[in-house]
Amino acid sequence: MKIFIILILSAFASGIRLNKCTVMRKIRASGLVGMKGYRLGDYMCVFYYTSYFDTRLNNSPTEYGLCQIASKWWCDDGRTARPRNLCGKKCSAFLNDDITDDLQCVKRIVADPNGLGAWRAWKTSCQGRNNYRFETGC
Repeated sequence: MKIFIILILSAFASGIRLNKCTVMRKIRASGLVGMKGYRLGDYMCVFYYTSYFDTRLNNSPTEYGLCQIASKWWCDDGRTARPRNLCGKKCSAFLNDDITDDLQCVKRIVADPNGLGAWRAWKTSCQGRNNYRFETGC
Protein backbone atom coordinates (compact mmCIF):
# COMPACT_ATOMS: atom_id res chain seq x y z
CA MET A 1 0.00 0.00 0.00
CA LYS A 2 2.81 2.44 0.85
CA ILE A 3 4.47 1.82 -2.51
CA PHE A 4 1.18 2.48 -4.30
CA ILE A 5 0.76 5.83 -2.53
CA ILE A 6 4.36 6.81 -3.32
CA LEU A 7 3.83 5.99 -6.99
CA ILE A 8 0.68 8.09 -7.15
CA LEU A 9 2.34 11.05 -5.41
CA SER A 10 5.37 10.90 -7.69
CA ALA A 11 3.11 10.84 -10.75
CA PHE A 12 1.43 14.05 -9.61
CA ALA A 13 4.74 15.66 -8.69
CA SER A 14 6.29 15.03 -12.12
CA GLY A 15 4.41 17.86 -13.81
CA ILE A 16 3.12 21.24 -12.76
CA ARG A 17 1.27 24.22 -14.08
CA LEU A 18 3.99 26.73 -14.88
CA ASN A 19 3.42 30.43 -14.42
CA LYS A 20 3.32 32.70 -17.45
CA CYS A 21 6.66 34.38 -16.71
CA THR A 22 8.50 31.06 -16.47
CA VAL A 23 7.10 29.93 -19.83
CA MET A 24 8.02 33.28 -21.41
CA ARG A 25 11.59 33.07 -20.12
CA LYS A 26 12.03 29.53 -21.43
CA ILE A 27 10.57 30.35 -24.85
CA ARG A 28 12.93 33.32 -25.18
CA ALA A 29 15.91 31.16 -24.18
CA SER A 30 14.94 28.41 -26.65
CA GLY A 31 15.45 30.52 -29.77
CA LEU A 32 11.87 30.07 -30.97
CA VAL A 33 11.04 33.79 -31.12
CA GLY A 34 11.46 35.00 -34.68
CA MET A 35 11.23 31.59 -36.35
CA LYS A 36 9.05 32.06 -39.42
CA GLY A 37 8.19 35.51 -38.08
CA TYR A 38 6.39 34.23 -34.98
CA ARG A 39 6.50 36.46 -31.92
CA LEU A 40 6.68 35.49 -28.27
CA GLY A 41 2.95 36.24 -27.91
CA ASP A 42 2.13 33.77 -30.67
CA TYR A 43 3.80 30.90 -28.82
CA MET A 44 2.34 32.01 -25.50
CA CYS A 45 -1.14 32.08 -27.02
CA VAL A 46 -0.80 28.57 -28.46
CA PHE A 47 0.54 27.07 -25.24
CA TYR A 48 -2.05 28.87 -23.15
CA TYR A 49 -4.94 27.52 -25.21
CA THR A 50 -3.48 24.02 -25.62
CA SER A 51 -2.51 23.33 -22.02
CA TYR A 52 -3.00 26.43 -19.83
CA PHE A 53 0.75 25.97 -19.14
CA ASP A 54 0.18 22.56 -17.50
CA THR A 55 3.24 20.36 -18.09
CA ARG A 56 1.51 17.11 -17.15
CA LEU A 57 -1.50 17.54 -19.40
CA ASN A 58 -2.40 14.52 -21.49
CA ASN A 59 -5.54 16.10 -22.95
CA SER A 60 -6.16 13.30 -25.38
CA PRO A 61 -4.58 9.86 -25.45
CA THR A 62 -2.20 11.08 -28.15
CA GLU A 63 -1.10 14.60 -27.09
CA TYR A 64 1.45 15.32 -24.39
CA GLY A 65 2.58 18.11 -22.06
CA LEU A 66 2.71 21.88 -22.16
CA CYS A 67 2.75 21.95 -25.96
CA GLN A 68 0.38 19.00 -26.49
CA ILE A 69 2.85 17.25 -28.80
CA ALA A 70 1.13 14.59 -30.92
CA SER A 71 2.37 11.01 -30.85
CA LYS A 72 1.38 10.33 -34.45
CA TRP A 73 4.11 12.62 -35.78
CA TRP A 74 6.43 13.90 -33.11
CA CYS A 75 7.02 11.39 -30.30
CA ASP A 76 6.62 7.72 -29.42
CA ASP A 77 4.07 6.80 -26.77
CA GLY A 78 4.39 3.04 -27.29
CA ARG A 79 0.71 2.80 -28.30
CA THR A 80 0.29 4.77 -31.52
CA ALA A 81 0.58 2.60 -34.60
CA ARG A 82 3.61 3.52 -36.73
CA PRO A 83 4.54 6.81 -35.03
CA ARG A 84 6.87 9.01 -37.08
CA ASN A 85 8.68 10.23 -33.91
CA LEU A 86 10.23 13.17 -35.77
CA CYS A 87 11.47 14.69 -32.51
CA GLY A 88 13.14 11.42 -31.50
CA LYS A 89 11.64 11.35 -28.00
CA LYS A 90 9.33 9.25 -25.90
CA CYS A 91 6.09 11.18 -25.33
CA SER A 92 6.45 10.73 -21.57
CA ALA A 93 9.49 13.06 -21.76
CA PHE A 94 7.04 15.91 -22.33
CA LEU A 95 5.08 15.27 -19.12
CA ASN A 96 7.41 16.95 -16.61
CA ASP A 97 8.29 20.47 -15.53
CA ASP A 98 11.50 20.64 -17.60
CA ILE A 99 10.14 22.03 -20.85
CA THR A 100 13.52 22.32 -22.58
CA ASP A 101 12.92 19.16 -24.62
CA ASP A 102 9.32 20.22 -25.34
CA LEU A 103 10.55 23.49 -26.83
CA GLN A 104 13.24 21.71 -28.88
CA CYS A 105 10.47 19.57 -30.37
CA VAL A 106 8.37 22.70 -30.99
CA LYS A 107 11.32 24.07 -33.01
CA ARG A 108 11.17 20.96 -35.17
CA ILE A 109 7.40 21.27 -35.58
CA VAL A 110 7.52 24.99 -36.44
CA ALA A 111 10.24 24.30 -39.03
CA ASP A 112 7.73 22.18 -40.97
CA PRO A 113 5.52 23.88 -43.59
CA ASN A 114 2.50 24.17 -41.25
CA GLY A 115 4.46 26.10 -38.62
CA LEU A 116 2.18 26.95 -35.68
CA GLY A 117 -0.70 25.74 -37.85
CA ALA A 118 0.18 22.27 -36.55
CA TRP A 119 -1.81 23.26 -33.44
CA ARG A 120 -5.58 23.58 -33.58
CA ALA A 121 -5.35 26.32 -30.94
CA TRP A 122 -3.34 28.48 -33.36
CA LYS A 123 -6.05 28.28 -35.98
CA THR A 124 -9.00 28.76 -33.63
CA SER A 125 -7.70 31.17 -31.00
CA CYS A 126 -4.45 32.86 -32.05
CA GLN A 127 -3.91 33.19 -35.81
CA GLY A 128 -4.65 36.66 -37.17
CA ARG A 129 -5.15 38.10 -33.69
CA ASN A 130 -3.11 40.54 -31.67
CA ASN A 131 -1.32 38.19 -29.29
CA TYR A 132 0.70 40.98 -27.68
CA ARG A 133 -1.36 40.65 -24.48
CA PHE A 134 0.35 37.29 -23.91
CA GLU A 135 3.76 39.04 -23.88
CA THR A 136 3.01 41.51 -21.10
CA GLY A 137 3.05 41.35 -17.34
CA CYS A 138 6.47 39.89 -16.57
